[in-house]
Amino acid sequence: MAVHLEKFFEPRSVAVIGASSTPHKPGNDVVRNILANEYSGKLYLVNPKGGDILGITVCRSVQELPEGIDLAIIILPAHVNAQTIRECAVRGIKSIVLAAGGFAEVDNKGQALQEDLLSAIQETGARVIGPNTSGHTSTPHNFTSSFFPLGKIPRGNISYITQTGNFATHTMRYIMSGENFGVARFVGLGNKVDVEESEVLEYYAGDPETKAIFIYLESFKRPQRFLEIASEITRVKPVILLKGGRTAEGSRAAVAHTAALASDDRIVDGALKRAGITRIYKYSHLFLAAKALAAMPLPKGNRVSFMAPSGAMLVVLTDLCQQDLGLSVPDLEEPTRERLQEISPPYIRMRNPVDIWPSAALNGVEYAYREGMEAVLKDPMIDAVVPILMLTDETGVPPLDFIIELVRLYPEKPIYVTFSGDKKHMEASKAFLEPRGVPTFPLIEEPFEVLSILNQCRKAMERA
Repeated sequence: MAVHLEKFFEPRSVAVIGASSTPHKPGNDVVRNILANEYSGKLYLVNPKGGDILGITVCRSVQELPEGIDLAIIILPAHVNAQTIRECAVRGIKSIVLAAGGFAEVDNKGQALQEDLLSAIQETGARVIGPNTSGHTSTPHNFTSSFFPLGKIPRGNISYITQTGNFATHTMRYIMSGENFGVARFVGLGNKVDVEESEVLEYYAGDPETKAIFIYLESFKRPQRFLEIASEITRVKPVILLKGGRTAEGSRAAVAHTAALASDDRIVDGALKRAGITRIYKYSHLFLAAKALAAMPLPKGNRVSFMAPSGAMLVVLTDLCQQDLGLSVPDLEEPTRERLQEISPPYIRMRNPVDIWPSAALNGVEYAYREGMEAVLKDPMIDAVVPILMLTDETGVPPLDFIIELVRLYPEKPIYVTFSGDKKHMEASKAFLEPRGVPTFPLIEEPFEVLSILNQCRKAMERA
């Protein structure tokens, strides 16, 4: 059965109920965000004071709105939300985003307000995201309902479902300013009084704009339905999930956050694996793995080659790959090894992983990394390559165009770049490479952790 969430993601007309003329108030920031994202539909604002806000004429009440608006964003105190839903329904507005907190996540009084909210939804047939949400985003439609100051949100092919508001707020600001990838869709579920994760997952399953799906949840509203949909979608799209509330203390925090009831984690883990969902355990992987997937294809296997300017790095990272991450660091084919030997001093015997610094000292940093990377990229035993670039004033900072060229020449094999050396050069290299489609990682373990996650996705997609 198709899920009809089009009016949330493709609204032709939107009303902001609780719009404000005061800068930095949520009711003002949401309007600024909608305008900054160049939304092309009709935008209506409601505030009892009337007048105009940011050049848009303001209606004094919901009753003044025209009939049949696709979507309403309600930014009003919790105690008036249920009545406002009923007023919207009279005007034919049946898709609604509720920003307010103060419901079941707070106390018994909030629980009563949430029950009234549910009654209003059932009476009217409205579809509601929230309450206690900071909004949703649909960049293919140039639209966001987020009330956190974001500005123009970059468009991409990654979509999120999260049971937290921060992804539409400060985490999205970090992604926009620090990670150089865009999003397609985002939904902050909040308290999930109506629209819940399985419906959004089903919408993303059929969404051509969504290449991969990242999820943060503290509870499952309809776990069986969620797993049924995931079992199908994970054969064609990666689905990566971070589950909050794994511990007793985490479960108590989840209740305080979104009134979530977390399940036994061992049961959850087994069910997710059967459904082909790749589970992660670090919050940062929600955007680090997304950055890699946005730029590069899934690795076709778990066989990695990496080159480092340090013997200790070679040893430690090999242990990490093979003992902890399910990655293989295989022997290279003999022609590959011979090519690496050609570019290196005779006193070192070349192998995988690649001790690159003797070659760099002999031939220069750019030559060593370029020739070394190309040699292992050509090797049929290798699925992905991680160069660890040493960048310092004294040893030199080479032009990195050669990495862009290697990505072009070997599009089937992911290249993830990490660094050692002066932070200023690391940041400059990231700023050069990432807008050109090469993901970088400041900590040397991170690209291997991401490869491990994406290898699990690949195995889920290929399962019988």
